[in-house]
Amino acid sequence: MEETMKLATVEDTVEYHLFLIPDESRDPEEHKEILQKYIERIMSQFAHMLAPYIWQNQPFNLKYKPGKGGVPAHMFGMTKFGDNIEDEWFIVYIIKQITKEFPELVARIEDNDGEFLLIEAADFLPKWLDPDNSTNRVFFHRGELCIIPAPRKPGAVSWLPATPPTIPQALNIISTHPEKILASESIQAAVNRRIKGYPEKIQASLHQAHCFLPAGIVAVLKHRPRLVAAAVQAFYLRDPIDLRSCRIFKTFLPETRIMTSAHGFEILCSKCGPHFSDSKKSLVTTSPLWASFLESLKKNDYFKGLIKGSAQYQERLEMAKNYFQLSVNRPESSLAMSPGEEILTLLQTIPLDIEEFKKEEANLPPEDDDRWLDLSPDQLDQLLQEAAGKKESEPISKEEKEQNYDLTQVSESMKAFISKVSTHKGAELPREPSEAPITFDADSFLNYFDKILGPRPPESGSDDLDEEDFECLDSDDDLDLEMQDPGKEASLKGTLNNLKSYMAQMDQELAHTSIGKSFTTRKQVERVSHTTNNNSDEEDSGTGESVMAPVDVDLNLVSNILESYSSQAGLPGPASNLLQSMGVQLPDDTDHRPTSKPTKD
Repeated sequence: MEETMKLATVEDTVEYHLFLIPDESRDPEEHKEILQKYIERIMSQFAHMLAPYIWQNQPFNLKYKPGKGGVPAHMFGMTKFGDNIEDEWFIVYIIKQITKEFPELVARIEDNDGEFLLIEAADFLPKWLDPDNSTNRVFFHRGELCIIPAPRKPGAVSWLPATPPTIPQALNIISTHPEKILASESIQAAVNRRIKGYPEKIQASLHQAHCFLPAGIVAVLKHRPRLVAAAVQAFYLRDPIDLRSCRIFKTFLPETRIMTSAHGFEILCSKCGPHFSDSKKSLVTTSPLWASFLESLKKNDYFKGLIKGSAQYQERLEMAKNYFQLSVNRPESSLAMSPGEEILTLLQTIPLDIEEFKKEEANLPPEDDDRWLDLSPDQLDQLLQEAAGKKESEPISKEEKEQNYDLTQVSESMKAFISKVSTHKGAELPREPSEAPITFDADSFLNYFDKILGPRPPESGSDDLDEEDFECLDSDDDLDLEMQDPGKEASLKGTLNNLKSYMAQMDQELAHTSIGKSFTTRKQVERVSHTTNNNSDEEDSGTGESVMAPVDVDLNLVSNILESYSSQAGLPGPASNLLQSMGVQLPDDTDHRPTSKPTKD
């Protein structure tokens, strides 16, 4: 009953496929042998990055996958990265680098969400590309992201299939037309932004902390640093059954604890039976692939000129053995050791020199502090902009930002936003100046609706059209009245005249209300009286007219936005969110209202 209460987690998985450019001269057995050699070359060449990397769940790995269902034989890997999304993007970086080092290889990568590379670059994708037609279109080749396009019309381009291509078709297109399938620079930049900083980013992601641990855990972590991820996950996903093993520490005695760089290890070991299968204790060095793999590591300068037998050489050798067993010579899941079994195996084979550990305790590297958690508002904004794909810019001082700020940018951005065309997918935000502007063909738009709804007489129910709108309707560019039927022409002119009269009547009625006082006008215009009688009764009856002062739209817009922004008190709100989405950054609100001074009695 208690087993059913165990916390269930959804394991996020990324899959990656590496294909050879097709060569009809190769027979299947030769193809298989070539792919296996590529696996060894790739894993040894990138061992300097992959071996020391601490994975959240599963490491990067490759194995031979035979052809099936129209998909040719290729190299395949799958990694469960759990909650650490950086593991997935590190794999993207590795795949990209593999295709750069081996130009005869083509790679594709996807996860539970499908083509997650397209999701990352969603703001820059062409209109025709959507999840329904993106199958087998996105690849890495020669270190570049490639997207196989779709023809505008079936058969328009001889080498492009009308439907999503098969894997063999895609490989053939990539090999024959590599320059025509490169993704746009904006799409490439969106993906490259996520993998920027590797491989240096690996060390920057590590955090040093000092804590007291039992000597057994110190020895285990010394040989298998990656097991700390499994211990953290075990403690994070603990349940009442797991905590029973922590009441009495059977495997790791608290009396042997020392300071080093925790319940989780005890939980891992508690999941193993007292006599787990010895068949899983296979030695790495007995594998026929180990000798050739070790030789490849030496050729790729994995040991960095270290003297054979030295402490550092042995440390890298143990790391290579662990890496080989997990990523190169990976056993079937039924034979693979669990983290708990691996820990118990290590405890049986490695010596525990507590005195030596205590000597190392005195020479630990300094632990990292938590200052990286204290981000200033500017640093946080910069991180959010980078995550949203904004272009990086030089930091601007607060004084310079306030001095150089132009309030007309607010009104111009809002006008640009309102003038954009919105669809069923939502409103389109103004694009960057470097991007192409949106064009709108009014004739095509009207013809499109005519086809759906049928021809209809022009109607307008809007009550906010201004004089410029009527001028546009009267112009020869929009409606060629001379070509219209005389009856329809007269009807249209009558409709426009009625609307003008209706709008003028509304203006006349609003002129005698207090609504106009809520807006800021450009300047007052002299009242014009259409009658000689100026008594108040006639004005109240509406026989007198006045020319309303025009409203300063820009000034009212900016004033209202600034008032809304000021009321946010530095917190997120509608004004700042809307402006930031349009690329407008307002300076901090430093206009503090004066407080009344206390009076002396």
